[in-house]
Amino acid sequence: MTVQSPNPIPATPFAVPSNRWDAAHAANLTPPELLLYRSNLLGSDLTVTNFGGGNTSAKLMETDPLTGGATEVLWVKGSGGDIGSMKLDGFATLYQDKLLGLEKHYRGPGDDDKMVGFLPHCTFNLNGRAASIDTPLHSLLPFAHVDHVHPDAIIALAASSGGEAATQEIWGGKIGWLPWKRPGYTLGVMLRDYVKANPGIEGVMLAGHGIICWADSAKACYDHTVQLIADAVNYLNAKLAGKPAFGGQVVAPNPDRAAIAADLMPRLRGAMTGARRKLGHWSDDAEALEFVGSAEFERLAALGTSCPDHFLRTKIAPLTLDLERLQDDAYLAEKIAAYRNLYAAYYERCKRPNSPAMRDSNPVVVLVSGVGRITFATDKTTARLAGEFYGNAINVMRGAEAIGEYIALDEQEAFDIEYWQLEEAKLQRMPAPKPMVGRIALVTGGAGGIGAATAARLLREGACVMLADRDAAAAEEVRDGFARQFGKDVVRAIVCDVTDEAQVAAAFAACASEFGGLDVLVANAGIASSAGIEQTTVELWNRNFDVLAQGYFLTSKHAWPMLKAMKEQGGTSVVFIGSKNAVAAASGASAYASAKAAANHLARCLALEGAPEGIRVNIVNPDAVIKGSKIWDGDWRKERAANNKIDPGAELEEHYRNRSMLKRDVLPEDIAEAAYWLASDLSMKSTGNMINVDAGNAQAFTR
Repeated sequence: MTVQSPNPIPATPFAVPSNRWDAAHAANLTPPELLLYRSNLLGSDLTVTNFGGGNTSAKLMETDPLTGGATEVLWVKGSGGDIGSMKLDGFATLYQDKLLGLEKHYRGPGDDDKMVGFLPHCTFNLNGRAASIDTPLHSLLPFAHVDHVHPDAIIALAASSGGEAATQEIWGGKIGWLPWKRPGYTLGVMLRDYVKANPGIEGVMLAGHGIICWADSAKACYDHTVQLIADAVNYLNAKLAGKPAFGGQVVAPNPDRAAIAADLMPRLRGAMTGARRKLGHWSDDAEALEFVGSAEFERLAALGTSCPDHFLRTKIAPLTLDLERLQDDAYLAEKIAAYRNLYAAYYERCKRPNSPAMRDSNPVVVLVSGVGRITFATDKTTARLAGEFYGNAINVMRGAEAIGEYIALDEQEAFDIEYWQLEEAKLQRMPAPKPMVGRIALVTGGAGGIGAATAARLLREGACVMLADRDAAAAEEVRDGFARQFGKDVVRAIVCDVTDEAQVAAAFAACASEFGGLDVLVANAGIASSAGIEQTTVELWNRNFDVLAQGYFLTSKHAWPMLKAMKEQGGTSVVFIGSKNAVAAASGASAYASAKAAANHLARCLALEGAPEGIRVNIVNPDAVIKGSKIWDGDWRKERAANNKIDPGAELEEHYRNRSMLKRDVLPEDIAEAAYWLASDLSMKSTGNMINVDAGNAQAFTR
């Protein structure tokens, strides 16, 4: 149900950047290090530029390794880098005199791509970092230090019908204005000639693209850049003050939006068929909710984005959905199909004779009133960044509409950027994705030995993993370690006792809203107990069945809808971590063995039920996984040692090793390897199977 907003809400203001230059720190830096320091300061401040956006440069005197003489070298951010996190090796270095000499090869705008091919010939000191397409903007200007950034407030001016007039009003002619031109050598020439024709200007606004400015020192350039952004921010905030954005709010944030997103994202993901599976990212930040609940939402969303940085991440336009119809799968399928058709038509209208083949036509950005912004991509980091870039686009629209009319990127210009031959070549150079990229796994007992080892195996092959464990501190410790090893985007942790259905449901909802759905369930959470039948209490019996049978049932039940949603994408996988005792009778452990046997039989039943839905269900039966196991750290070790009348220390490990046919220890990583095989496409034609990982135990042979 739509929730109407009772009162007009003032527009979200732009954040004012602060000057973070540390003179004491800068005093000890070399000229290249000063350039890096300036770049990192600018790039790490999202009020200054967005991830991967912007470029910085300095013209420095270096010793030529060939002649031994001094030569001027352009240090400029290399292609594909991020000025906020880059190191010195992220800069391309090029002979400035050779760069200036390239103009003799330039015959006009049709030569932009050709001119890029000359840049490697200007490389200084065998630097392998490829030069950016924006290199001419820096090399052709006669200034020692140059910054080119695209903060939201600046793009708002650059993408508004009132932007040129506002630029004049804010800076009184000190900042010039150039009309839109795609990045490349021609833009560099236009900029150089404009600056030459307007002596005394301190920067130039590039319509739809950002601002470029300069100074004689690293600090002066940094100060100048930050101040220009602050000027734009203060101007726009004054225009927005006390007024609602986007025509005012007509749909308030839905109080159930987290649950709505968790329910919606797996179904959208399942409908976005293609060569590779998608990962999702949901955001209900203030900018998103303000925009999707506004009167002008549909009109502005249809226009698409303006800045090339935004567009390349978000596609030509977002998909918008009606909050009232989200439960209708036919409606969702129809909307996605319609988007694909619109994208195909856009491709056909705009393609050139040499355009690359049409790429994935599914939407990247999905907007829902009252719920927020959902983005999809083939990996989690790209999905998150796409969402952040569309957040930047929302800010741009808000500012642009405050001083005039928002101007989106021209459709043909947008296409020529998206399907640029240079962009296609960059995509073709990217390494092949790991086999589990695009897959989402939830591992119960994820903080334990087998659970953590399995999660690590999946993460190593590119999967995203939700660690579910009843021990909050242990789960967070494991998550933190994985985040440092594999990246923070791909792993999450949640407290989940598998005997508590509400916690189980919450864990899968979190997996859906964090990653977009589910492809792999590893049911691993467990306990172990050892007691003769006379010593086995009803409480002990029930506890084993609650965790090992009912727990596996509850996790499977709540995983099922998300797993079913991926049928058309090649199917999904459930892996039960069973036990040797599930197939071999155990003396003094009837409760544990019976519960494990029940879980294994549940898996076989689910294999029958899941096959028509593309869900494979298989079992790994470990035995005597002592090292790294939480279960063996507790009473189970003492109880099994007592049952076998041996010492619970090294003698116990030796006992189980020698009991095996192969006389080998079984480690958590061994179980993880089998679980990975069953979770991956390597076993795509296997279901209802058991793999024993026990170093050989004839009693547990499954046939």
